[in-house]
Amino acid sequence: MTDVPLDEHVRHHVENGVAWITLNRPEAMNAVTWDQRERIIALLQEATATPALRAVVVTATGKGFCAGADLRGGPPPSPDRIPGDVARTIRQGAQRLIAAVLDCEKPVIAAVNGTAAGLGAHLALACDLVLAAESARFIEVFARRGLVPDGGGAYLLPRLIGPQRAKELMFFGDAVSAADARALGLVNRVVPDGDLARTAREWAERLATGPTRALALTKQLVNASLDSDRATAFAAEAAAQEINMTTRDAQEGVAAFVRRRPPTYEGR
Repeated sequence: MTDVPLDEHVRHHVENGVAWITLNRPEAMNAVTWDQRERIIALLQEATATPALRAVVVTATGKGFCAGADLRGGPPPSPDRIPGDVARTIRQGAQRLIAAVLDCEKPVIAAVNGTAAGLGAHLALACDLVLAAESARFIEVFARRGLVPDGGGAYLLPRLIGPQRAKELMFFGDAVSAADARALGLVNRVVPDGDLARTAREWAERLATGPTRALALTKQLVNASLDSDRATAFAAEAAAQEINMTTRDAQEGVAAFVRRRPPTYEGR
């Protein structure tokens, strides 16, 4: 890692209630270092805890969205490594990053500007909505390197596209174009490269004016439903609506409907 401030390697700014997290190591195709990973996790946690932040966009500069994990930027491996060290590193590293996206209580949009490979693909696919530039590609590179998918890949892909298609991507490690990724169900929308930032901004700002707490509960319900039986999912849904009806935004939404006017949501 060069002597560039971390704030430059992971840029962050807030605009109209949207937190923009931008990976900025284009010379490394935005491979994520240990320090970058920790900053992204911290920014996602900040978004959850800050009422004024009501949506998040994760994107990158250059031709790559994220080429995966760059282990050269982290602590050197111990010469006394023992069985269990690799699993612990993955749990505390790549899996924490993906969990931070899944657990963020604000809607997270991936604006995929280029190649998303390995952990980079999983970072994008963990987001709630995925926008892809026409030049973007998604690659499950692990088998190419003789590795098992990590960073949540074997959890995310079967839930998005089913086990057979997930195995095809993981076994062969072929690059998937943005158009094919959309056809598979990995991407919500493909846009011309020059329209990616504008479309991401439009989507994020629309979410940022929505009922933020209802969206957070909806995200939790959908994510949990993938691992739940019907009775558990139904109970969670009813409990979530009970909680949601105590929010200002729910009361505003009902009042606006009754009075036939557009709602104005505060995110509370």
